[in-house]
Amino acid sequence: MGTMTVRLCRVQPLGCVLAVRFLALVLWDVPGTRGLDNGLAMTPTMGWLHWERFMCNTDCQEEPDSCISEQLFMQMADLMDSDGWKGVGYEYLCIDDCWMAPKRDSKDRLQADPARFPHGIRYLANYVHSKGLKLGIYADVGKKTCAGYPGSFGYYDIDAETFADWGVDLLKFDGCYCDSVEQLADGYKHMSLALNKTGRSIVYSCEWPLYMWPFHKPNYTEIRQYCNHWRNAGDIYDSWQSVKSILDWTSFNQKTIVSVAGPGGWNDPDMLVIGNFGLSRDQQITQMALWAIMAAPLLMSNDLRHISTEAKSLLQNKDVIAINQDPLGKQGYLLRKEDNFEVWERPLSNLAWAVAMVNLQEIGGPRSYNINVASLGQGVACNPACHITELLPVKTKLGFYEWTSPLKTRINPTGTVLLLLESQTV
Repeated sequence: MGTMTVRLCRVQPLGCVLAVRFLALVLWDVPGTRGLDNGLAMTPTMGWLHWERFMCNTDCQEEPDSCISEQLFMQMADLMDSDGWKGVGYEYLCIDDCWMAPKRDSKDRLQADPARFPHGIRYLANYVHSKGLKLGIYADVGKKTCAGYPGSFGYYDIDAETFADWGVDLLKFDGCYCDSVEQLADGYKHMSLALNKTGRSIVYSCEWPLYMWPFHKPNYTEIRQYCNHWRNAGDIYDSWQSVKSILDWTSFNQKTIVSVAGPGGWNDPDMLVIGNFGLSRDQQITQMALWAIMAAPLLMSNDLRHISTEAKSLLQNKDVIAINQDPLGKQGYLLRKEDNFEVWERPLSNLAWAVAMVNLQEIGGPRSYNINVASLGQGVACNPACHITELLPVKTKLGFYEWTSPLKTRINPTGTVLLLLESQTV
């Protein structure tokens, strides 16, 4: 969950064309910063996480269908298996805060709330695994979780062993209730080593930089050596303002964070809130498109029992997921911002590029945006030519474009047009 309000732990000659294209390929294939060597998260993690939609609802008597319970996660597992989510890559079913009992057991092990998880976490993990899915769980580096449940400080090794024994596949490790930034950093490192020592493959999702930023710029090279993905900014809310603030934070800090992302380690802008209440159709398209451009973990937080066909289709869009999961593993970035438009781009495998054009204006109707294709993809995406396909809002083959061609789009307010540029020789 990770909230900052909780106290911290808290057209040219052919020879030139080929030379430029070769240089671009070489530059984009340079290995990134060395990451956590656990062989996991080689593409961004995909799955479902309870926090934004269900928060810390523990009242199963009054709200049995929306409290944090064994029943909720088993129902979501059933739907991830039967409704096509698993088939397009959503693999991890993740528990956030508020699953624990108020105290550890007699052997100092964490334990699930016995009323809400009567069969325990190992039983739930087995059930999730029987559906071909993986189970994620939540803990905290400090003395308490953000919601006040037992923290892992002083118990890193025993908690890692407990999670492995239960069959957990991902740990989201929050950063509340530490006494110092040194304790915070040491705790994140300790848990990373403890998880690896168990011998079980457990994706490690950190909130380390989120809690470091108020004090000093995080050392992302170091963070990447210990974590598979890491939260940078505060919790997402079910609102356009929240999505927009995350995009603004990301673009403002992109010189610091973009280059560190790559296979095994990713910047995490937080959950997808598509299918809830706060975003319009165009704003949901913007979130999906930009999370793909940013090579972000795709962790939905919604109610899969009650999701519209439109939202489901967007979240299961295979073309957009393919951009997010592109094996080159390069995070995209903001290319330009002008007149309430933003253009983001991301290099992909096989010299392809993804481009997202966002209309940030919140008044009026659709607006036209014109750009020369020569300015996209560091000048090489359409050099000497490319085929362009619009993937969102509606998949449309736009056709063949030469390097000198103009490109015109029309974009709804707060909406995005997502394009795939595939290089062509002439």
